[in-house]
Amino acid sequence: MSQDFLVGVDVGTGSARAGIFTRDGKLLGRHENPILMRREDANFAEHDSSQIWSAVCAAVRGAMAAAGADPAAIAGIAFDATCSLVVRDGDGEPVTVSRNGEDRWDTIVWLDHRALDEAEQCTRTGHEVLDYIGGVMSPEMEVPKLMWLKRHLPQSWQRAGMMFDLADFLSWKATGSLARSQCTLATKWTYAAHQAIGWKEDFLTQVGLEDLVAKASLPEKASPIGADLGPLTPIAAEQLGLTTRCRVGAGLIDAYAGTLAELGPLTARPEEMDRHSALIAGTSSCVMSMSRQSLAVKGIWGPHLGTILDGYWQLEGGQSASGALLDHILRWHGAGGEPSAQLHQAICDRVMELRAEAGPAFASRLHVLPDFHGNRSPLGDPNALGVISGLTLDSDFDSLCRLYWRSCVGIALGIRHILETMSGDRSPVEYLHVIGGHTKNPLLMELYADATGCIVIEPNTPDATLLGMAMVAANAAGLYPSLDRACLAMHRSSTQRHPNPAMRPQFDRDYRIFLEMLKQRQAIDALE
Repeated sequence: MSQDFLVGVDVGTGSARAGIFTRDGKLLGRHENPILMRREDANFAEHDSSQIWSAVCAAVRGAMAAAGADPAAIAGIAFDATCSLVVRDGDGEPVTVSRNGEDRWDTIVWLDHRALDEAEQCTRTGHEVLDYIGGVMSPEMEVPKLMWLKRHLPQSWQRAGMMFDLADFLSWKATGSLARSQCTLATKWTYAAHQAIGWKEDFLTQVGLEDLVAKASLPEKASPIGADLGPLTPIAAEQLGLTTRCRVGAGLIDAYAGTLAELGPLTARPEEMDRHSALIAGTSSCVMSMSRQSLAVKGIWGPHLGTILDGYWQLEGGQSASGALLDHILRWHGAGGEPSAQLHQAICDRVMELRAEAGPAFASRLHVLPDFHGNRSPLGDPNALGVISGLTLDSDFDSLCRLYWRSCVGIALGIRHILETMSGDRSPVEYLHVIGGHTKNPLLMELYADATGCIVIEPNTPDATLLGMAMVAANAAGLYPSLDRACLAMHRSSTQRHPNPAMRPQFDRDYRIFLEMLKQRQAIDALE
């Protein structure tokens, strides 16, 4: 039987998804399974990596059943995941990262902010590695989390023998290979992919991690995206419902997979690349760009070389809570409740009705700074707080709808702030490729065009992130001569949404207020 089918796996904050694709990028079947997360408070969040692997296996088996695919027809598989930190001992068994001491909780979730002090310590070093993360270390990166682990759970540090970004952990479970992706190491571990010596021992020593490379079983060199890490082990093949003929590709962080699917095909027209950015938006939001040039921007993560495609530099901005902020508004408001697709849709429908009645004046004096979990970009301030201006005594459902709408506006204006900062002195971004859960929210999709002024491009494929991982799998399986050729061959069509010129004055005014509120918040924080 010819091996022409591919498996893409995406592990997000709350679920593991798998998709079965043809070699030309058609999705044949998809399945999703929830993953667990333990929360102590707003700053502590943990996963059980064994449960994640089980969810991945169930998702792959479910997708295979939905596609009616023969396991022998699968040529390759590749995994993306959030930038969560997995800790295992030398035998591969879980090591606790939790204050409760349970080994099952062996993974610090990407959104965990326990390492705020450690992140500030990294920033104070002024080391060269900061030049490639916007000048400020984020608590969402792995180095501060590792520092916290060594400082606060020394027994776990002593027991540790392997530490992974979650995507690399999944590749290890699949193959037994301790290789690490260039995407994960360069963007979250301070590995300098563009230099001959990637690990900066002087920096690691300054922050107390002089033993990190050995302790975590890190390689001297990272593996390029889509590199063939080998076949599935017999155990992994059985668990996934595949065969040992299936090759495994070096993976990506989840937002980078969606970017690969959407911006990767632009390598055929590299002169257009600077006019495009990708917005991968779900629980949080990531704004991604690619360029042949190395361009450092304060407050923006990067530039990193080869973290999406070989020969291209990448920049990343983002919001630590976007979809999570809207869920929080629903839980917080008296007329809200537990977030669900049905509740979000009911609010969106009512907002449309209220806007049709009131016109542009609808809730126009209500303003939201969406930094409820810090400002990842472009301010690089994990301690930043959200702000709501313009509240009244109203507490009915319509007041919830007003707050929800203006929170959406605040999120979109935050994306505009990131895009303008990333562009710097260059021409502004004209095309914004939107991927992820926000594509299901009609208010956000309208705002991403009208509030930013960009032409919004929405992929017609049911899941662009999974498609990106199928492209990686195709490269590892040798179905195409290179990853960029896989992108061109497997890319699907898209739909464009143009901004409404009539809305520009309103959102320009909102943006001026947004920027003024940022200044006022800073002034208040500076008061003695």
